[in-house]
Amino acid sequence: MAEPIVSLTALYPRSRTVKISLLFIVVAVVCAFFSDVEITTLYPWQEMSRLAHGLITPDFSDFRVIVNALMQTIAFAFLGVSLGAVFGFLLSLVFDYRLVHMTCAILRSVHELFWALIFLQFFGLHPLTGVLAIAIPFSAICAKVYAEIFEEADTAPYNALPGGSRRVVSFFYTRLPMVWQHIKTYTSYRLECGLRTSAVLGFIGLPTLGFYLEVFFKQGLYSQAAALLLTFYLLIATMRWWLRPQLLLVYLILSIYMLLPAAVDIDMANVKRFFTEDIVPYPLRALDDGTTTVFATIQNFFHWFYELFWLQAFDGIVQTLLLTQVSLVLSGMLALILFPLITRHFQGTIGRGLGHGFLVILRSTPEYLLAYIFLQLWGPSMLPAMIALMLHNGAIIGHLCGRYANEIVLPNNSIKGVNLFAWEIVPRIYPQFLAFLFYRWEIIFRETAILGMLGLYTLGFYVDSAFEEIRYDRAILLIAITAIINIGIDSLSRRIRQYLRLTTTVQCGQ
Repeated sequence: MAEPIVSLTALYPRSRTVKISLLFIVVAVVCAFFSDVEITTLYPWQEMSRLAHGLITPDFSDFRVIVNALMQTIAFAFLGVSLGAVFGFLLSLVFDYRLVHMTCAILRSVHELFWALIFLQFFGLHPLTGVLAIAIPFSAICAKVYAEIFEEADTAPYNALPGGSRRVVSFFYTRLPMVWQHIKTYTSYRLECGLRTSAVLGFIGLPTLGFYLEVFFKQGLYSQAAALLLTFYLLIATMRWWLRPQLLLVYLILSIYMLLPAAVDIDMANVKRFFTEDIVPYPLRALDDGTTTVFATIQNFFHWFYELFWLQAFDGIVQTLLLTQVSLVLSGMLALILFPLITRHFQGTIGRGLGHGFLVILRSTPEYLLAYIFLQLWGPSMLPAMIALMLHNGAIIGHLCGRYANEIVLPNNSIKGVNLFAWEIVPRIYPQFLAFLFYRWEIIFRETAILGMLGLYTLGFYVDSAFEEIRYDRAILLIAITAIINIGIDSLSRRIRQYLRLTTTVQCGQ
């Protein structure tokens, strides 16, 4: 696991953290008031009991399906993350250039499912659709994190070299060895993220775990779905044992072998038409055809944009932001409840082991999958999405806070229970907790946007509808709006961290 670790550069004003916390809580309460959180199914408890029974009685009889789903999931993840890590490393070396920095910000602001939907239009269900959907945003994310790792590394060995030393050779012999362990650990964490993303790609038709889970849930085969999920959790939990450097080449070859049979010839005419015609706004195509004047084209374009923005995008933006803010605060509240499960100040060895297992299950289950399950149980509303986002992100933040709390040395060991939690541990980790929470803010927004593909009226709903209607120009514009807002949230998050006088650095740990 690798996430930003906060160090206090100065004594932070407690009043600022209180103000920020209260502000976000008030905003979340207001957003919740305008959110639809109804349960619309007629017999939710009956369906939940069937799901619970399926979870405790997993059916592994269809072993071939389970193995095939997992192998396909691993193959897409491994190839996508490998490409993302390689290009991310190269980009990190020139990340200081504004053009590279801004390009990476744009690429990582678009969710992997949106990238998959774009490639699906001209590649179809080709392996490249899934691989590139993972590789492109992951390369931008890796570039940012690798650059931060290099920035925080000790430069004394590099600076001590003679002036005539070659820059490239000096880099690989001095700077890179100093950070190599951090890069390896973060890349393994990226692979865990890639496995979750690869699983979700099955919901758009690729033969990964999500495809089979959707089939099982639609047929009410909860025991088979439980077997598939349990195997996936086991895969994530055992990564430290099967992910060995000496086996990486073998995994890469096997991944290519797994995906090659599904590869078909790519029609480059479709690719060219998509980028030169399909995504061009409809009113502008008339200008190329010579069927209208420049003035009329501009007028039609603004009418087209106005209609798209106010009838679709505006509602999607509002619903996405409402859901994001409520889910952000709920995730933070859950994290404060969960982190004691893995903290030595509250749990013994057995208790921490069980707590780690519980958090592994929660954080290994993608929000999209959780939301899909809850939507089947409770019907279409924001409630399933809120609970899904809360569980996944709360578990991640709780895990990070628990690791941080384990490093705290208490001056008085006589304090126990609630007093230890409320008056000793939480005050000490709270700045760190806020930094983790704000770090997840833009991620929660991206996840909220794509949950619209499940039928919620967030931006993803309108993006998916535009693709289904073969209105690619509208879909791309809506994705661009999502990216712009995501970049804005990331910028606001950094400003808040600066206001709290916290600096974020990257520390890698497993």
